[in-house]
Amino acid sequence: MRRMISRFWRVMSKPATHLSLGFLTIGGFVMGVIFWGGFNTALELTNTEEFCVSCHEMRDNVFVELQTTVHYSNASGVRATCPDCHVPHAWSSKIARKMAASKEVYGKIFGTISTREKFEAKRLELASHEWARFEANDSLECRNCHSSESMDITLQSKRASEAHERFLLTGEKTCISCHKGIAHELPDMSEAAWHGKGDPKLVQSYLSSVAD
Repeated sequence: MRRMISRFWRVMSKPATHLSLGFLTIGGFVMGVIFWGGFNTALELTNTEEFCVSCHEMRDNVFVELQTTVHYSNASGVRATCPDCHVPHAWSSKIARKMAASKEVYGKIFGTISTREKFEAKRLELASHEWARFEANDSLECRNCHSSESMDITLQSKRASEAHERFLLTGEKTCISCHKGIAHELPDMSEAAWHGKGDPKLVQSYLSSVAD
């Protein structure tokens, strides 16, 4: 076995003597296309709702909650899937998000939220991470569908139009500041629950928006 590996390494490391530079260039290009195609295909396969809910942690918790909201079923027939809200559309940002989400594999292996009780115990922490991400990118995933430029506030209710004109159109707040719980159940939003689990400014922002 050792001899076989050694022989393989010698062959692979030996300079080509019978292949032209053009052949090697074209071959490298073709292999690059195949690699890129395979990588992009695998990336898109992991960027579907079917993949997201393939584990019971997501299927039995947040996906069940999503199915009762307007983002899942509505008069227009337009459905927002998991990647629409949780994965950036820009390629570089998408890769960064995928790398950050790789720790979810760790959580799956060690059963961090393997039961409903464990999930509820982690709900506030998990939600606060996503809210913080939306605050940092100015609710980019929301704005991919809900553009303030094309929003006709005259067609909205008085309360909604006033809030959007006062906070959203001025840039004072972003979508997630007021719309926490729009697709999933809210965790315990009391200030006491936030101790050591996230940025208290997020819950203060939400509570103030409700009060307004």
